[in-house]
Amino acid sequence: MAKPRVFVTREIFPEYIDQIREETDMELWPDELPPPRDVLLQKSKDVDGILCLLTDKIDPEFMDNAGPQLKVISQIAVGFDNINIPEATKRGIPVGNTPEVLTQTTADAAWALMLAAGRRVGESERAVHAGNWRTWHPLHYLGQDVYGATLGIIGMGRIGFEVAKRSVGFNMKVLYHDIVRREDFEAELPMEYVDMDTLLARSDFVSLHTVLNDATYHLIDAEALAKMKSTAVLVNAARGPVIDPKALYKALKSGQITAAGLDVTEPEPIPLDDPLLTLENCVIVPHIASASVATRREMSRIAATNLLNGIKGERLLTCVNPEVYD
Repeated sequence: MAKPRVFVTREIFPEYIDQIREETDMELWPDELPPPRDVLLQKSKDVDGILCLLTDKIDPEFMDNAGPQLKVISQIAVGFDNINIPEATKRGIPVGNTPEVLTQTTADAAWALMLAAGRRVGESERAVHAGNWRTWHPLHYLGQDVYGATLGIIGMGRIGFEVAKRSVGFNMKVLYHDIVRREDFEAELPMEYVDMDTLLARSDFVSLHTVLNDATYHLIDAEALAKMKSTAVLVNAARGPVIDPKALYKALKSGQITAAGLDVTEPEPIPLDDPLLTLENCVIVPHIASASVATRREMSRIAATNLLNGIKGERLLTCVNPEVYD
């Protein structure tokens, strides 16, 4: 009996590649960069399942091309804005993702960016390598204190709450804004629910943890940046398009805000000629918020299990559209 066919669009931890290979007729895309669109469609023709990344567009054309035997779409990420969920649901295809497992790791990374941007770690580290550290000076590389500052969190989900919890050791006041008030979180940790304008005006550090949708696209634009303190630091470990990059460049260049730390950008990866890369007060890292050994291994396990469960007709460990089982 022929094994089910699957396409895996990028390397994951090898033990889970081996598991998929043992149970399926697997084709693995070996390159670091994502398969081009025509290759993605070619390799996915007549497959029973796909294990994909945020960089792979899974739309109606893809699903038509794959064929009616497509049983599962397994994504190794929490987000799934690259997948047309309503279309998958209409076709009865469960979509898996890897939530919760990266919550702690991403919260740690947001704090790394907050400290690096606020205390000018990137700028001063580059100065050392360039040979510009000639002496200690009372006025060199002055950053913003984190201890005792006000932290504003936009998007109080699991990750936002973990970021807030870490602020306790820094004796910070926490403000937050979300589409709903989280009284359950307020019962666990002192925090104040405020509107966006208040959060932007009062926060020394603003950390973004919202999903990307029509309402949050360029949520932080020129108007929002103008409401922030000139000493404020902006951190984005959510999705790049939540910030208008042109507006951010102008705000950082002019000193309208003091610094930014970005794990994600628009576009991604950021082009080498992007003006944000010319700024000393902007720390940019290549989407590494979930990049710990333990977290990425667990993401691999969940994604592989979702893929294998799906092709067997079994329930996924984590399903974005559980209504397909109704």
